Amino acid sequence: MSKETILIVDDEEDIIELIKYNLKSEGYTILTAMTGEQAIKIAKKSQPDLLVLDLMLPGIDGLEVTRHLKKEDATMDIPIVMVTAKGEESDIVAGLELGANDYISKPFSPKELTARIRAILRRRKKTIPGDPPRINQEGDMTIDRAKHIVTIEGQMIDLTLSEFDLLSFLADKKGWVFTRGQIVDAVHGENYAVTERSVDVIIVGLRKKLKQYASHIETVRGVGYRFKES
Repeated sequence: MSKETILIVDDEEDIIELIKYNLKSEGYTILTAMTGEQAIKIAKKSQPDLLVLDLMLPGIDGLEVTRHLKKEDATMDIPIVMVTAKGEESDIVAGLELGANDYISKPFSPKELTARIRAILRRRKKTIPGDPPRINQEGDMTIDRAKHIVTIEGQMIDLTLSEFDLLSFLADKKGWVFTRGQIVDAVHGENYAVTERSVDVIIVGLRKKLKQYASHIETVRGVGYRFKES
């Protein structure tokens, strides 16, 4: 059985070859692009299962590529792993706010990148067709795990994959308090290197989208977050 297709986007050919070699050895089909424009074109045409996207690209940069893909119905659900230069925390936060799923800083271990990719693709498969639907109802808000959608008063809310997974995790265990580290492990898998700031950014974006239900995600000072019991 063939594995998923991954699009590698980087303007450094040696980086592309390094990532390509390691992912091909794992059985993945590889596509490549060296500019943001090429990345958008290939993503729309080929519908890859995941993008490994360098933020520093000539022309359209990685953040703009992310912004563009997340606005298109055909590409909005494609997971994105950002590749960043060390110390680009503002870009990391911006990328996560736009809907990227993970990031890794240069220089990076190819094995770590492969593990991150494997974890993201595994999470996408966790809902098996035929399983009974998992639905959380909170007033007029419905969280449907089977369909992977959230609605408020019948209107679908546009959430990123990370926002949906985080909301579902907290709502499944109403009243339980979780640290940022526990949230990261539950939503992204163990050994996911993310700053506390990144978790906070996802929470901020999620609250904005939940509108009148934003207060259901409570901050527990000095600990973390919980979904408020009714």
